[in-house]
Amino acid sequence: MNAVEIEQAISELAELPFDRAEFPFAFLEAFGNKATTLKKLRSGASNASDLPGGVLQRSNIHIATCDAGAVDETLRALRESPKTAAAKTKFILATDGADFQAEDMNTGETVACAFTDFPNHFGLFLPLAGITTVKQIRESTFDIRATSRLNKLYVELLKDNRQWATAERRADMNHFMARLIFCFFAEDTDIFNGEGLFTRTVEQMSARDSANTHEVISQIFKAMDTPTRHEGKLDDRYRKAVGTPRWADVFPYVNGQLFSGSTDVPRFSRIARSYLIQIGNLNWKKINPDIFGSMIQAVADDEERGALGMHYTSVPNILKVLNPLFLDDLRSALEEAGENARKLLNLRNRMARIRVFDPACGSGNFLVIAYKQMREIEAEVNARRGEHDRKTAIPLTNFRGIELREFPAEIARLALIIAEFQCDVLYRGQKEALADFLPLDSQNWITCGNALRLDWLSLMDTRATGVKIYADDLFGSPLDQASIDFENTGGETYICGNPPYIGDKFQTDSQKSDLRQLENGRSVKSIDYIVGWFWKASQFIKNGGSFAFVSTNSVCQGVQVPLIWPPIFGNGQSIFFCHKDFYWANNASRNANVICVIVGVTSASVSQKYIYDGDVKKLASHINAYLIDGPDVIIDKAPQPINSLPQMFAGNIPRDLGNFTLSRMEYEELSQAYPEAKQFCRRIMGSSEFINGIERYCLWINDRNADAALKIPPIADRIERVRRYRQSGSERGKLGVDTPYKFERTITGKRDQLIIPRVSSERRSYIPIGLQKSDTIISDAAQAIYDAPLFTMSLICSKMHTCWVGLTAGRMKSDYRYSSGVCYNTFPVPKLTEQHKFDLTRCAEDILLAREAHFPKTIAELYDPEKMPDNLRHAHERNDEVLERIYIGRKFRNDTERLEKLFELYTKMTGKKAA
Repeated sequence: MNAVEIEQAISELAELPFDRAEFPFAFLEAFGNKATTLKKLRSGASNASDLPGGVLQRSNIHIATCDAGAVDETLRALRESPKTAAAKTKFILATDGADFQAEDMNTGETVACAFTDFPNHFGLFLPLAGITTVKQIRESTFDIRATSRLNKLYVELLKDNRQWATAERRADMNHFMARLIFCFFAEDTDIFNGEGLFTRTVEQMSARDSANTHEVISQIFKAMDTPTRHEGKLDDRYRKAVGTPRWADVFPYVNGQLFSGSTDVPRFSRIARSYLIQIGNLNWKKINPDIFGSMIQAVADDEERGALGMHYTSVPNILKVLNPLFLDDLRSALEEAGENARKLLNLRNRMARIRVFDPACGSGNFLVIAYKQMREIEAEVNARRGEHDRKTAIPLTNFRGIELREFPAEIARLALIIAEFQCDVLYRGQKEALADFLPLDSQNWITCGNALRLDWLSLMDTRATGVKIYADDLFGSPLDQASIDFENTGGETYICGNPPYIGDKFQTDSQKSDLRQLENGRSVKSIDYIVGWFWKASQFIKNGGSFAFVSTNSVCQGVQVPLIWPPIFGNGQSIFFCHKDFYWANNASRNANVICVIVGVTSASVSQKYIYDGDVKKLASHINAYLIDGPDVIIDKAPQPINSLPQMFAGNIPRDLGNFTLSRMEYEELSQAYPEAKQFCRRIMGSSEFINGIERYCLWINDRNADAALKIPPIADRIERVRRYRQSGSERGKLGVDTPYKFERTITGKRDQLIIPRVSSERRSYIPIGLQKSDTIISDAAQAIYDAPLFTMSLICSKMHTCWVGLTAGRMKSDYRYSSGVCYNTFPVPKLTEQHKFDLTRCAEDILLAREAHFPKTIAELYDPEKMPDNLRHAHERNDEVLERIYIGRKFRNDTERLEKLFELYTKMTGKKAA
């Protein structure tokens, strides 16, 4: 269950009559506990509580219901219960059906409220559903409740207004939802005169059977699009001319083109009318535009609605981008200014000229948070200058974005408008905020379009005072609106955001075309879609500025690095901060399994550069494309080893359509029927067979014994099928037509061979490698080093090599795609003495012996990071220590130190110089 589904279940539970015996189980069910789990608790089989009527779910929660007025004593008993501590419970909860109290046993956070209000605090308990929460989501209970109810309304309206779900009318439906959100917010924040004006008017003026609900709402919308002033004076002629009813005349003129154009409203059922009134009765003062937009956009997307509640980019993650990009610098300037009025004024003037641009803005999260953070700094400047109620000098239109989809673009504008009003209330007061709020500015500063096709300079020209943004209205497509001038000329420009990743294999033809029109001779094969934003941003800041994007870590690893970064560095730009690998979390129990990095690039000369690795912030002298403190060296594919190691080859290529391969059962059946066939069969091993211990065989026939093999009918049939397959292929496929009895490419060792899988899980601490006898055939699903000295195995299955592979390898999903040209041939190895080779050989032997001790466990089982046997782990640790002492005379402290040394050696070995 996601957060929205849990909120719905909890809200329904709070509305039911209180059943003292049933409540604990109903509460747990609302957080996704299965019927079998609840059955065990009911029976007492898994209920560890020592209190009368208590229910204790180990490692989760201890709940007790009680007599009226005994909630305090019951919560105290839960806290003091020995079972509560022994079962490592996260929460305790007591209620009598009138009062509700709970406590987080880890943080000490408490809830005390009326029973009917406990759904307002459901965010505290989300860990019960396996949802790892952050402070912001616990404090955003309202946003989740509002999203839940808006989703119900949206779905209900589409049931009775199917034409509004079509492509032709979906935009109208989205406009309608945006208008509703504004009305709900406005009626609870005094923007409309009278509390709950919109909801109360709809409830009073529309029939209970909902027959005219759509007409009432339409009249309200029309009123808010009709001016109430003429030449600065109140004048009701306009509203009388359009026949505004007296009950709708109390609504103010909003402008901003928010209510312009069609005022059609979908028809309401009784249920839909009820949902609308419920939504209006929520407290919309609590809306958090930081996250509300990204959650509400899922309401209007059929594909995303199934994941409703998952669309939340956490504020701490967004600040990982914005803080080092420019906010930290502003805060430093504030600290340096102290109480100096002139320096404070300079800082305020500087902030007034800062432009923030998100060219993949979605529902505006980055822009909203940037705006709110800057307003907070400005408020402190004003306070120190004694100008507390001063109107902000930071124009909202300095926060600009591009979004491909219409509805998120609309929500982004609305979120910024709401953020501006809330900041005015917070820093200037309600009266001053209301005085400046209406009518809205009709300028359109969030553009709906394809960011990789639009000219960014036409939206935010760093060299001019104005920009051309064309639109019909606040929610329109770029058409023919006059240009919007920046209120303050000059200044700094910062580009930020979280553009779509989309790997090469998953891009549509249109997306590939988007990249091709940017390539300028660069290859766009094998690169992620997000690279288009890196390239466009780099071009944009050639005249000054900085950008920082969230991206998958693939843009700083493997084969993409030589394609992506030389053009950026060629523009005279450098990486001035980065966040190393981390998970980009949302509020869902099923966090997207995406490992991200944040890369900040600037055209300015920056003296201090920082690498963030988890909670550690490290000063770097230079950050290269691999996010390492080192020179701008790009690791290119090498045809031969540069490290004096033996050659690695791709395995044998069958080109057989599977006809040479035999399962164990097929091999045994063939051998029993034709004992002479055994001489033509060998064990075959690729990545999967080696890692998972799968036993397979293949036909292995050469020119000398082909005639004998063809006398065996099942083998002859298979060879004929291979011949026909090769004959029907392209010129490349016709290779081996005259020798259909053997693999297209054959290579074996005389003594033994090392097998290295082409694809391997990144979860493993070491690259899997094995030693095989020479009579095993290694397929092209793996790579091999034939008759190699055993110390080579020690190098490949070391932590040093794993770090290098993690940086240089391509990816299949998140797994390593091992390449001899990039991962092995380029691996920096110091000059090895005979003693070094002897010591490393012993280490490799110890690893093989440790594996053998656990036969028949597979490589997958032995190298599961959570189940790795101690003796095997110790053998690897000994190998790492021996090898690392060869590199620097001691063990490395961490992977960052390992990579820095490897880059230093690579630079020396290749003679490359820093860019």
